[in-house]
Amino acid sequence: MKVREEKLEQIIHWAENNSDIRAVLLTSSLVNPYAPVDDFSDLDIELVFENRALYESGNEWIHLFGDPISMIEEDDRVFDGKHAMKMVLYKDHVKVDFKLYQVSEFIEEINEEILPEDWDVGYKVVIDKDNLTKNLKPPTYQSIMIQKPAEKEFQQLLNDFWWDTTYVAKCLKRGDIFYAKFMSENILRTDYLVPLIEWYIAGNQEWNNVTTNKHGRLFKKYLPDNLWSRVENTFSGSDIEENWKALFAFADLVHELGTSLAEKLSFIYPVKLEHDIRNYLKEVHAMP
Repeated sequence: MKVREEKLEQIIHWAENNSDIRAVLLTSSLVNPYAPVDDFSDLDIELVFENRALYESGNEWIHLFGDPISMIEEDDRVFDGKHAMKMVLYKDHVKVDFKLYQVSEFIEEINEEILPEDWDVGYKVVIDKDNLTKNLKPPTYQSIMIQKPAEKEFQQLLNDFWWDTTYVAKCLKRGDIFYAKFMSENILRTDYLVPLIEWYIAGNQEWNNVTTNKHGRLFKKYLPDNLWSRVENTFSGSDIEENWKALFAFADLVHELGTSLAEKLSFIYPVKLEHDIRNYLKEVHAMP
């Protein structure tokens, strides 16, 4: 994306000629070999200041790189005193996440025994006027790789999934679409289905440095078409009966993925629990 590259060059030129800035890092997807990159990918810029206070309290410098149409500011209280953030969406559609460090805070992060996740996913030192990054460890990318679950974790996920399907069923029978959607999307999908699909994909790849990016962004890349279509069936609109179909699609998909993983990992799948909960769902669905 040419406009994004031009904006990055503007920021670098400004930083090179600004004595308050001692180092600049580019992080996240643009320097992560495992991340998908497109025209909507953000610029993630870390700025290391002698004194960040003026840049944190004032926003005049933000306008040097274009016309902002929206901005979110987070002070260091959000990040345990380590840094501040200014996330800016410019009129040219480029979004820049500026992370503001004090030199002392930056050095403290570098000296951590384990590389902080924001750097472990990838970074590029763009400017370093004082050799501040000399002890910065190289990224391992392991923080974004899917890890094999322990049996207790696997069992807990399945137990919780089948338990929480009953809440969706009750909500649908009551006609409470808001709570039903909360339970199906925020809980069933995010907390249970997403990690289960991640494990399934990584297991098929022999747990060999596999990442599907945030919240399943790369699921479609790894799943066969027939399985992906079944994932799509778990999505629904506002119609109550359509949501019942999606709930049963959730159940069928979790059964397939869960039994497959249990076999591969030599874990025990909760057959009786599924059987009993499925009967409950069918009985609630059939109620007048």
